[in-house]
Amino acid sequence: MGKPCGAPLAPAPQHEPAAAPSLPLFPDPSGLDGDLLAFLQQTSGQLCRWWGDSSQRSPLPLLSVLPEVAPGEAGLDPLTLLDDLQLVMDGAFNPVHPGSMAHLDPPPLTASVAADLICAGLNNNLLAEELSPSLSRLERSLCAWMAERLGLGDQAGGVAASGGSLSNLMALVVARQQRQLLGAQHALVFCSADAHVSIAKALAVMGLPLSALQPVAVDGRGCLQVDQLAAQLDAAIAAGQPVLAVVATAGTTVRGAIDPLDRVAQICRARQIWLHVDGAIGAVFGLSSSHADLVQGLGFADSLTVNPQKLLGITKTSSLLLLRQPDALASCFATGLPYMEPSWAEAHGGECGLQGTRPAEVLKLWLGLRQLGLTGIDRVLSGAIERRQQLQALLEPLPLELRSGPLHLLAFTPRHLSAAEAEHWSQQTRHRLLERQLMLSRPLYQGRHHLKAVLGNPHTGAAELEAVADVVTASLPASLPLR
Repeated sequence: MGKPCGAPLAPAPQHEPAAAPSLPLFPDPSGLDGDLLAFLQQTSGQLCRWWGDSSQRSPLPLLSVLPEVAPGEAGLDPLTLLDDLQLVMDGAFNPVHPGSMAHLDPPPLTASVAADLICAGLNNNLLAEELSPSLSRLERSLCAWMAERLGLGDQAGGVAASGGSLSNLMALVVARQQRQLLGAQHALVFCSADAHVSIAKALAVMGLPLSALQPVAVDGRGCLQVDQLAAQLDAAIAAGQPVLAVVATAGTTVRGAIDPLDRVAQICRARQIWLHVDGAIGAVFGLSSSHADLVQGLGFADSLTVNPQKLLGITKTSSLLLLRQPDALASCFATGLPYMEPSWAEAHGGECGLQGTRPAEVLKLWLGLRQLGLTGIDRVLSGAIERRQQLQALLEPLPLELRSGPLHLLAFTPRHLSAAEAEHWSQQTRHRLLERQLMLSRPLYQGRHHLKAVLGNPHTGAAELEAVADVVTASLPASLPLR
């Protein structure tokens, strides 16, 4: 066994330099290369074996060894390359393990993994159509389908982005341009007090002061208080301060709360304010006819962030920024690409967002959704909610503050403990859980440390949930009152 994660790195293994690499440096355009085929087959086998024995390893790696970082004078042979890869794999976080319940990082969808390989092999660039002719059209079409499915209308569309933080940033940049507030340093953005930290980051990147972010209090369910939002907006408008946007959240990070989207939308429409919905966690529930009511009102958004990577298992990264009027993207970001042939659509992909060069991340989303089908999507979503409900039922008799929403996240902390006592409890209990190969995260929420379970892992079953409840039960001080 290696040293615990976080310990000093063990010495890297040393390799004899290869006389000449037998692996071709580049694919052969004139015929099938047997050596390359064998290498890719060996690589796939190595990955499948890593998956296949995941349950025998902890979700959090114990090994802390890295291969040499700098390239040698001579290149390495294929077997040595795979040995070095194995070292990195052995030290990787293990999302396939049934006890992996800490974060919004589920096991990868298998078709999405295959599409990721093809994406890398095609090496197309969504900067411009001539660099990715089929894939550019596929991205536009899939974004349009997703946007319509989520209720934004038959003219809606969007663009893929490398993560929800970038999608949220682009949304607010577009909102500022549409509201004609470029250069307005006193423009305000209103959002839930539990909104994702990427909103504050976005405003910092946009050059706005800290005072631009106006948090709105949440209620006991973690949802934005609509009456408070209306009052704060009216006060800002009366004071002559322009409002850049309101950001509602469909799935907060700690408890999965969903702001009252339809009521927030009514307030924004009445005041002609841009509404962005950060649905990085929860918007995928709108794809299912069985669960769309959980995120009722998504379709009222002017812009919407969706992250299929967080629950559906689309390999990272997979985020979309969807807009009711997608031509706002090009009107905001297009600068012209004089070194490219003209676009056959409204604009090249590189003119529809902040990113120029982009991999074809849409390929893994498209193939993954095709593998699931609508029935499979519904099954993944239903399973995640059912696991949260099962764990919640196991923990409800205990003297815990349970923080949850309608989705698949559940955070909890003992009642009647001070902040310092809750921090100590969370540290000790997380350690005991890891000893049982059960991994939960430890967020700081409303001034106290919690443990949080994210129940999107389809391999997590009743045995793991009962084991979590057993460890938590044993961790609670006997002196705690039940109520």
